[in-house]
Amino acid sequence: MAKLSPGEFINQVRAEARKVIWPTRAETTSTAIFVGIMMLILAVFFLGIDSIFNLIVRSLLSLAGA
Repeated sequence: MAKLSPGEFINQVRAEARKVIWPTRAETTSTAIFVGIMMLILAVFFLGIDSIFNLIVRSLLSLAGA
């Protein structure tokens, strides 16, 4: 692997940074809204799953204690 001078490294970093395509404000906003909606959906889903498992475990423990 060839060693680079610090100046050449900086030049390569700048060249790569110029290739980056940044999202527009509209793309960022729509992505953030989508992530928020998916978070809410998954939170409700896992709350439901957790509640079902809680009910099952409590019923099994009540059978074992009886």
